[in-house]
Amino acid sequence: MGTSRRTTNVLGLGLILLGGLTLLNNTFFRWIGFRVELWPLWITAVGMAFIAAPFLFGNPRRLSPLFIPGFPILMVSLLLLWNGVFWWGAWATFWPMILLALAFGFAATAVFMRIVWFLIPAIKIGVLGLILQFTAVTGWWSAWAVLWPGLPLSTGLALLVCGHLAQKPGLAKAGSIIIFLSAGLFVMMTTILSGGVSLLGALLLIGGGSVMVLRGMLSGKRPLALKEKEIEEKLPII
Repeated sequence: MGTSRRTTNVLGLGLILLGGLTLLNNTFFRWIGFRVELWPLWITAVGMAFIAAPFLFGNPRRLSPLFIPGFPILMVSLLLLWNGVFWWGAWATFWPMILLALAFGFAATAVFMRIVWFLIPAIKIGVLGLILQFTAVTGWWSAWAVLWPGLPLSTGLALLVCGHLAQKPGLAKAGSIIIFLSAGLFVMMTTILSGGVSLLGALLLIGGGSVMVLRGMLSGKRPLALKEKEIEEKLPII
């Protein structure tokens, strides 16, 4: 009974919102000469229905796979609305956000269902979406010459994360090997190529190396502290 009441309330609020926007679009917005294309709101409603269904029916863990189509559909509607209302170039620039929304749907499903294997497509699609979004925003599509090793690296990262979470050392080791090989390919492409693409690779190498050095410096302090603590625990109590 509670689930039915929640569903009715949400649907009612959605209809009120759609009706209010339609009323404004045909009265005030038309009067000031500003008309909004509201048809993408129907796509928004479909996406929101997929996302809200697990909570409305009180079973987020079992119905959370609905997040996988729900978030991309919602992102499509938001891009269409933004493209039609504010900026006509939004779709051409930010279409990779659909891939990032799909990755987020897989990640949310992994969290709610407590199944780590959904993180494999989440990480792979997420890395692809990030690379595509970078090149779409900058227009620097030639950067793929040095960024393509990110695709096998995403596979290794996915295996590494899932291996650790699932407590499967063999899988984590395989992921580490793939990451190492992908990093080697990235370094090779950076040194072979020239121009702006090589500059981008060099900056990424400097950033990655700095993170590794900083991590090594921070982790180098921990064993000493732990060792001192262990020595103190072994000392006899007088």
